[in-house]
Amino acid sequence: MAVTRAQQPVVTTSVPFPVRSRLAHPALLLTGILLVALNMRACLAAVSPMVGEIQRSFGLSATASGLITTVPVLFQGVGAPLTPRLTRRFGTERVVLGAVLVLGAGVLLRVLPSVAALYAGCVVIGVAIAVLNVSMPGLVKREFPDRAAAMTGVYSTTMLVGATMAAGLSVPLEHALGGGWEASLGAWSLLALVAAVAWLPQVLRARAARDSAGVVSVTKPPVTPVRPIQGIWRSPLAWQISLFMGISSLLVYTLVAWMPTILADHGMDRGEAGLVFAFSNLVQVAGAFLVPLFAGRMTNQRALAVSMALLNAVGIAVLLIAPVPGAWVAAVILGVAQGGSLGLGLAFIVLRTDSAAGAAQLGGMSQAVGYLVAAAGPVGAGALRQATGGWTTPLALMLVLVSVVAVAGWGAGRDRTL
Repeated sequence: MAVTRAQQPVVTTSVPFPVRSRLAHPALLLTGILLVALNMRACLAAVSPMVGEIQRSFGLSATASGLITTVPVLFQGVGAPLTPRLTRRFGTERVVLGAVLVLGAGVLLRVLPSVAALYAGCVVIGVAIAVLNVSMPGLVKREFPDRAAAMTGVYSTTMLVGATMAAGLSVPLEHALGGGWEASLGAWSLLALVAAVAWLPQVLRARAARDSAGVVSVTKPPVTPVRPIQGIWRSPLAWQISLFMGISSLLVYTLVAWMPTILADHGMDRGEAGLVFAFSNLVQVAGAFLVPLFAGRMTNQRALAVSMALLNAVGIAVLLIAPVPGAWVAAVILGVAQGGSLGLGLAFIVLRTDSAAGAAQLGGMSQAVGYLVAAAGPVGAGALRQATGGWTTPLALMLVLVSVVAVAGWGAGRDRTL
């Protein structure tokens, strides 16, 4: 049951989740976090400009081609619940390192000359990102307990920077490397390798600290209360956070898949439609950075959550009513709303829990629900468009879903912890 912070009982446990380690220089730790975050969306965004070439290369149908982007999202939801168990057994540092290396391997597997390898790589990428998605909020909560919301804004912004960079560089990389789409997509494995090297000192120092102490867990009481969240799957607050993240992500992935097509179907030049979409992604960076900063300064975040839902509604309404004349306006509004919703959803994970263990548990649940819901967006919108012959019904349904986001955000924004 959710309680206010003032009522929160102090309960300790004999085997606590590792508390703030202070094992590495803050600049080295921050560098590692940012490099890991750069990888968490880059390999997904890099494939979008290449889907047409991949389709022609393997002779795939339109539906099979759509699975290239849907499968990683689906397996982010499938893999998320496993992560808290992994971090408890192996430690967050080693889990993050392993996930980054697996991500790089998935990127390489995806470019092998086989349809089976293509989809297997998508599965591996999705599971690796799921582990990172759940591990990072708990790590931020542990290492930056007094600035968790601000640091969430920093790393969520870095994720979007990585996505924007990858989407913009995929085609130039293809030309520069002269190896087709395989070389362009495979090159992003190098970014994973760089992140792994930068993260390795955290693993080595954590191991040295455990060896010198002679125990795996921390023997002195933690600075803040540490307790497992009992019955998290029965908690209304946890479900409100999960629905806020899930439906917000569904809106994002649906527009990632179809926004340029929506504009082109209404008469906009495809080149300009691509620029509008890229600009919207760029604006997301500002929303992802600023909204968690505001969230961390507020007693509750209800108004902020509802504001993000309203901005989503306005942007979608513009696409519905005046898609071509209002395209650039919609790009700005949706960029702020989508980036801000991502940052706020991640901030809820650290603000609504009182320990790194709690953040890991809530992150596992909310991202499992979130990505399973989000995976239905692109496929569902495409099916509705095919059934109705236009985009009016899919966009109208998205407006209905925005109201669910507002209600869930109102509940998630309460000043309570699990």
